[in-house]
Amino acid sequence: MKIAVVIPKYGLVGGAEGFAYELTERLAMRSRFEIHLFANQWRQGRAAIVFHKVPIFIFPRFLRQISFAYFANRKIGLDEFDLVHSHDRIFRMHLLTMHGIPHKRWIRAARNKRLNLFDRSMAWVESRGLKGPHIPMVLPVSTLVKNELLSVYDIPESKMHVIHPGVSLKRFSSLDRKNCRLHIRRRHGLSESDVVVLFVGMNFEIKRLKLVIEGVAKLIMEEKRGSSLKVLVVGKGNSASYQALARDLGITDRVIFAGVTHEVEKYYLASDLFAMPSQFDTFGMAVLEAMAAGLPVIITEKVGAKDLVTDGVQGFVLGEEAAPSDFGGKISSLLIKENRLKMGEMAHKTALQHSWDRVADEMEDMYTMQQGLDYGTGD
Repeated sequence: MKIAVVIPKYGLVGGAEGFAYELTERLAMRSRFEIHLFANQWRQGRAAIVFHKVPIFIFPRFLRQISFAYFANRKIGLDEFDLVHSHDRIFRMHLLTMHGIPHKRWIRAARNKRLNLFDRSMAWVESRGLKGPHIPMVLPVSTLVKNELLSVYDIPESKMHVIHPGVSLKRFSSLDRKNCRLHIRRRHGLSESDVVVLFVGMNFEIKRLKLVIEGVAKLIMEEKRGSSLKVLVVGKGNSASYQALARDLGITDRVIFAGVTHEVEKYYLASDLFAMPSQFDTFGMAVLEAMAAGLPVIITEKVGAKDLVTDGVQGFVLGEEAAPSDFGGKISSLLIKENRLKMGEMAHKTALQHSWDRVADEMEDMYTMQQGLDYGTGD
């Protein structure tokens, strides 16, 4: 099968970019596929992939998505492909992996902003690809994304199938947990007896680091068992304001900012539980990574990875409007080591079912089902 895969940046930083890279590399190593990658930028891996440069008009900004969609479809149209699988908004494709929610809803609901010309151009391209007689098979990365799409577009249920991201299990199995725990904790002044809550993210506001700090502070004030509790923050954000918050709450020594790291796997293995109570996350790759490392997780119902988490089994799922006391209550339960270990084990077992190889198997089946379907003509 000759497959055209489309994404502006392949294998570079980003959730969609990483998803496309991990999946496409595995599919390209399977003898039944000939993969052609249509992108503006890429990082070449080991797989035998044919790369095609797609131009993008950087200025004016509103033409970025329009130009990428136009040139991608034009270049693809010069050749014959069994399937076109896009990871981004273009005009025509057989399959679309939807990594985000409808753009208008994202801007208005999640970002609480008005649409500018750039946003309108994004929404227009999106609408062109999802309306009309040639609706692609849409592959949302979570049920959360699927439901948002159904609330905006008239897409038949038969044309939608959720395929979650995967996780590289080797990233964790190749490391020694005991050594990672010792090394990372020494680096940040943490003792072996500390119960470490790990937070990983590049947007502290949307991922609600404030709720984590306030919840931990409330628990420490109310329960003596919280005396060993620490928060380890990995990522980049406005740390000064959150350090000030911790100081105001009297827990300055309980919140450690580690910054950006290239060895995040070691931080997962050095911690005891994971927290990401986001306002909105279409999936949340860090949640699945934490589960692969055997950590119980605390998330909200607005995190797409809730598809993999049963409340009270692999961790806890908080309500959308969770208060610090709600978060603190879940932490209190996980201060009991037996609870942490049991939930962490269940989280790990769940993650084992979501390796990238299994995602590739699922996508291969989807390609086989969709092979040869017409996706329309014209620009």
